[in-house]
Amino acid sequence: MSLRLGDTVPNFKQNSTHGEIDFFEWAGDSWVVLFSHPADFTPVCTTELGMVAKLKPEFDKRNVKTIALSVDDVESHKGWTQDIEETQSTTLNYPILADPDRKVSDLYDMIHPNANNTLTVRSVFIIDPQKKLRLVLTYPASTGRNFDEILRVIDSLQLTDNYSVATPANWTDGGDCVIVPSLKDPEVLKEKFPKGYTEVKPYLRMTPQPDK
Repeated sequence: MSLRLGDTVPNFKQNSTHGEIDFFEWAGDSWVVLFSHPADFTPVCTTELGMVAKLKPEFDKRNVKTIALSVDDVESHKGWTQDIEETQSTTLNYPILADPDRKVSDLYDMIHPNANNTLTVRSVFIIDPQKKLRLVLTYPASTGRNFDEILRVIDSLQLTDNYSVATPANWTDGGDCVIVPSLKDPEVLKEKFPKGYTEVKPYLRMTPQPDK
């Protein structure tokens, strides 16, 4: 199954380090970051799991729940958790899904045979409260994920869901935004963007971030 942006993601029930999880029930009305790992006791993933635990206050501020996945079983995850907490100086504060039957990996198309036909690739899925897929990133095994970028994307998605803007290259929270091209009526523009805007080109209009 190939998931595309805007699709409703599939639900599943699967065991985890926090007991059995019904994914939709667990997610509730939160945003979700689901990120997969090729196997337990892998070095790059150990640093990633620790980083996500340390960033929990940032995810909480954005109404985001995080959940990891590896194809190993819960007992293996528990041993790995001890290593993560010891080496990364943190407490693992979110679940790791156990996927030895590859059920979730197959549902979310996490196994790429040309990379490895048994282990999951290192993917990130951002899922909104309506269970719609909003972003997919897939990394090679040698490159650690940039969770500052994942937080930046969530900021952009949450902002652009609520205002008639898009975010330009290298945007970070507080930066100027792009007015969507579909808005053309000067009165509507004045009402929606009381801080004003700069017309660089008719199709490229910059405005201060509306919610700041």
